[in-house]
Amino acid sequence: MPVSVPGTWYSVLGVVVHHYSGIRSIRFAAFPPMPPASRLSRRVTYTAAGLVLLLVAANSARAQATTAKPTTARPRDARTTRDARIADSLLALMTLDEKLGQLTQSPAGYGQTGRTVDAAGERDVRAGRVGSFLSLYGADVTRKMQRVAVEESRLHIPLIFGYDVIHGMRTIFPIPLGEAASFDSAAAYRSTRIAATEGAAMGLHWTFAPMVDIARDARWGRIMEGAGEDPYLGSVMASARVRGFQGDGLRTPTSLMATAKHFAAYGAAEAGRDYNVANVGERSMWEVYLPPFEAAVRAGVGSFMASFNEIDGTPAHASHWLLTEVLRDRWKFDGLLVSDWTGVQELLNHGIAKDPATAARRALGAGVDMEMSSTLYRSTLAAEVKAGRFPIARVNEAVRRVLLAKAALGLFDDPYRKVDVARERSDILTPANRTAAREIGRESIVLLTNRNVGSNPALPLRKDVRTLAVIGPLADDARSAIGAWSGAGRAEDAISVLAGIHRALPEARVLHVRGASIDTVSTAGFAEAERAARDADAVLLVLGERGDMTGEATSRASLELPGSQLALAQAVVHAAGQGKPVVAVLMNGRPLAVQWLADSTSALVESLYLGVEHGNALADVLFGDVAPSGKLPVTFPRVTGQVPIYYAHRNTGRPADPNNHYTSKYIDEPETPLFPFGHGLSYTTFGYADLRPSSSSIRAGDSLGVSFTVTNTGQREGTEVVQLYLKHDAASVTRPVRELVRFSRLTLRPGESRTVRFTLRPEDMSFLDLDLRRVVEPGSLTLFAGGSSAAALESHLTLDGPTRVLAPVPPRMR
Repeated sequence: MPVSVPGTWYSVLGVVVHHYSGIRSIRFAAFPPMPPASRLSRRVTYTAAGLVLLLVAANSARAQATTAKPTTARPRDARTTRDARIADSLLALMTLDEKLGQLTQSPAGYGQTGRTVDAAGERDVRAGRVGSFLSLYGADVTRKMQRVAVEESRLHIPLIFGYDVIHGMRTIFPIPLGEAASFDSAAAYRSTRIAATEGAAMGLHWTFAPMVDIARDARWGRIMEGAGEDPYLGSVMASARVRGFQGDGLRTPTSLMATAKHFAAYGAAEAGRDYNVANVGERSMWEVYLPPFEAAVRAGVGSFMASFNEIDGTPAHASHWLLTEVLRDRWKFDGLLVSDWTGVQELLNHGIAKDPATAARRALGAGVDMEMSSTLYRSTLAAEVKAGRFPIARVNEAVRRVLLAKAALGLFDDPYRKVDVARERSDILTPANRTAAREIGRESIVLLTNRNVGSNPALPLRKDVRTLAVIGPLADDARSAIGAWSGAGRAEDAISVLAGIHRALPEARVLHVRGASIDTVSTAGFAEAERAARDADAVLLVLGERGDMTGEATSRASLELPGSQLALAQAVVHAAGQGKPVVAVLMNGRPLAVQWLADSTSALVESLYLGVEHGNALADVLFGDVAPSGKLPVTFPRVTGQVPIYYAHRNTGRPADPNNHYTSKYIDEPETPLFPFGHGLSYTTFGYADLRPSSSSIRAGDSLGVSFTVTNTGQREGTEVVQLYLKHDAASVTRPVRELVRFSRLTLRPGESRTVRFTLRPEDMSFLDLDLRRVVEPGSLTLFAGGSSAAALESHLTLDGPTRVLAPVPPRMR
């Protein structure tokens, strides 16, 4: 009976028949080439397809004999039995060179008309020497290259187009570190859902995000890409961002396959220097750096990316322990694993490969399925396989994962995924998307200090201010507002701080003076800035880092304000005198050491590159339309010399004691941070009381209810991020002084009280014992509730024995 064959899969079926049946004409007679538009909509029904499917089934058995079995038996997401048969059938038809082509991701170039692929790249696609393109986007160009792949290559296998959609595609949202300051997983889901919709409309299938690296050294420039220092917050945000990018399923035309990166411990780069080694112990790996990656696996992430760094002598791109034993065997991840840019080739620089062929063997053997940018797989492995120095089974396993990813994305049904220029125009930078960026931007702003000027707090500023001085080199910098890794974002799309002020105060006199340089210590603009400060009723200092000073390859040795900005602030505060608010606003992508600003200005506001609506979102908060609610996702040091600094440190045998010289502290600075993790003020105040566990004693391994009361003790409505921390008072191994275990956003009217209830599972009260088993040990716990990691409200409970083992010993690092 006739069999219906959907979409463009007809071409692959035709190749199968052509290869196995000996019927030379059926591919062209039964499955003629069709224009792209009809290819998308037409369902082809032919009696010959029945024969095709029988051949596919027979071929599947043959393919299994030559293909390494996948690590897990269950296909992920929409990888049905049909998808597996497609992959196995194609695999059996492919030459070794075509297989290695599927494992190659080529970077796009940049021409006069935008992202492009040159003639040599097109020839590679026709020859089956490329399986994916990096940084190629735009409806026209991606459809063109996809047409070459599915109509002009031998096997008609579609391409995957990937790009770094980190915090928005065209509508740019707060940088991930800024978004993490919202402590709002719903906001992270919302922003990534919009980013995926825009990216897919521009021809993309795959994003190299979220970055889920935990970072505790602010010198590292890529701290801006992640959720900060805490593994629990990082895990929550990782899960939300994966679900946002991937939406209701990878086959939908508004989803992007997400990538958990960089696997692993990239954020632990020694000395905060990008690409550097990560000297991380096995316990820290499992307790700090790996949890967000495991959370991404549980959220269904489609791919992983290996990290540039080495760990204990083994580069991540060559770590069988990390990429296979942990990721695939322990966590049962069965998706695609891609290298970072030239990460395979860099094994030569690491010194663990004597030649390109060795580097390729080590990376693919460890578990890197697809090579990004460099071409060592394609150029060396055919000879290695033919000479018996590398198993074809590992090549086949990697190719099968690539094909299954393409099937999961629906590319065999619709390689164009309904991408056209009209959709590209209608789906990006919409008014609704800008509204979302503004709302999420507001939530991401952190009020660090707010002192009284006269009888009133400095913030919010009065909207009836007659003259406002806006001073600083970043005030009119729209490009910096969208930060690094800004997708297809454009500076002209962004609202600068100055533009936001003008929109909020159309009748006010605004005196704008740049005043200082970020790149030099020049004081040439100070006199004009001082005059503006004297003439104004209020002063807004906009200081920090340019947008290109954080991100990849932007490590800084100093966390102080660059250039002459601190001197400018000191001159302006002195010129303004007493009795008028001088508010400092930070624009930056990392924690800065700004103790003088914290001590000497009327108020200090953190705005971590808020995206296209930066100026509007900031004005909404500065002038009181919205009360600030953000909290710091990372500790702010007093001086650079304190880093790495983080709240969840161990106590040591000699914790800091001001009355004992021989304890763990500095002689020239306090050991405490300038602002702790979780800190953030509002335009109202909140009180905490009645912290109570559901029982004062539970058995190890039982769940626990925890409740406390939060009251808005101020005069206006506000949103508080309530935080619950836990401490093991004594255990078989040392534990952090406290660990975040729950948080929630809570909006209260003036005078309103509400009881917050959390449930802690056994996993929340567990840790890794001496053997690295995950256990819940008998002993005593202290709970802390409050608005930051310095929360003072505490309660105690006891865990009764015996010890409960939740997970066995993991594969040991090697």
